Amino acid sequence: MGLGAWSNPGLLLGLFPTQCTIHCSPATRAGFRDCCSGLFRHDAPVETCFTEERSMHYVDLTLPTPAENLAWEDALLQQADSGQFRHECLRLWDARQVFVVLGRSSRARQEVHLETVDRQGIPLLRRITGGATIVAAPGCMFYAVTLSLEKRPELRMLDQAHRFVMERIRQAVGRLGIAARVDGNCDLVVGERKTSGNSLRIQRNWLLYHGTLLLDMDLSWPDRLLAHPPREPAYRRGRAHCDFLANLGVSRHALADALCHAWQAEPLAENAWPQLDLEPLIAVRYGSHAWNRSR
Repeated sequence: MGLGAWSNPGLLLGLFPTQCTIHCSPATRAGFRDCCSGLFRHDAPVETCFTEERSMHYVDLTLPTPAENLAWEDALLQQADSGQFRHECLRLWDARQVFVVLGRSSRARQEVHLETVDRQGIPLLRRITGGATIVAAPGCMFYAVTLSLEKRPELRMLDQAHRFVMERIRQAVGRLGIAARVDGNCDLVVGERKTSGNSLRIQRNWLLYHGTLLLDMDLSWPDRLLAHPPREPAYRRGRAHCDFLANLGVSRHALADALCHAWQAEPLAENAWPQLDLEPLIAVRYGSHAWNRSR
């Protein structure tokens, strides 16, 4: 059928039996009605019936310090929510040193061996998303996605947001021959071991979802720097960090490609990257003792 059919209401109506039933959600039915009401106006443009393309940009960017890397994602979320950068984005970066990241509500004295961290000069930071404290070291890759809640309003529900993102992370590692599942709300699990921890923050119209992916990290670090977490998923069964965590054992390049495929993300030219002012966020958050050790 040629495009000319879309401008001919009689032909369109002839395509569907008068008693046919279209099984779809109320939102889809409403969208279909809106689409058809536009089509049946003689002056309606053809574009009325097409949905906006959900293109995602890919940025592979590791900044010099953990504080700058966390601030970059925070600033990107703020810029997206204020309407300055309207593209959904997948960003990857790597841990190039050992550091500790507290969840937004984590208690440093309860979850971290502070004397060891301070004695060894290991950076201790607090992120804007929830979840428990993590240790990162070389061999740990981070990912983050910013998602529009105007395009994807269903993600305002936390369970839907977790399911949507984690299914794509699971699909990505599945492309590399790894059978993984999602457990404990938002852990990526291989066998009975955790290979990725994740958390999110929802703003007015945008969502930041980010997490870790263990490639070949030295898994002795968490037991050296962290206490046993105050809360744990049932599948952990009280195990120490070294008995609970596992590396995926895949190359960084292969996993990055798989993530881009899962998200259908296209590389964004460096000269088109969002221009983010990190200094204010580092001053009040990621470089601030008051913020990082506020609990």
